[in-house]
Amino acid sequence: MKVIGFCGLPGSGKSTALESIEELGITVTMGDVIRKEAEKRNVTLSSQNLGEIAKDLREKGGQAIIAEKCVEYIKKTGYDVIFIDGLRSIFEVEKFKRFWRFPVVAINTPEEIRYKFLFNRGRDDDPRDISELKQRDERESKFGIINVIKNAEYTIQNNSTKEELKIKTRKVVLEIIENY
Repeated sequence: MKVIGFCGLPGSGKSTALESIEELGITVTMGDVIRKEAEKRNVTLSSQNLGEIAKDLREKGGQAIIAEKCVEYIKKTGYDVIFIDGLRSIFEVEKFKRFWRFPVVAINTPEEIRYKFLFNRGRDDDPRDISELKQRDERESKFGIINVIKNAEYTIQNNSTKEELKIKTRKVVLEIIENY
């Protein structure tokens, strides 16, 4: 089984990057664990609420609890190639590395491009202005995402078009799969 991680600040283009390789495997989105927990708790899917739930899960279950829940799911899938969307901490990376080689791909995107994308996407937990994006970035940084990005084995610069991001991602991922 080949398990490959993806990280990046909110709105960096992880979902778009993963679209370019969706036929190569399946994607497990770590944020879905938190959204499911919010639904279970009957909590509105706002950025602040999801951030509080993520913090609460980590305080009660440890820094790698979300990764642990993903590992349980992955082991049951039977797929050969799995992409992990939304790594937030080195603890999560270490959890995955206990089971697989787990190379990590970071998507780096300028703040203004990320904000424009998130504002236009319009998901309930997306920021409504640049100050909310900065608050979200700060919260993600507290989880340790900056260290994950800095320590990624592969980095893709997302500073042009969606099509270019997809081309870059596909090239990197095919190389990773070939050399796994």
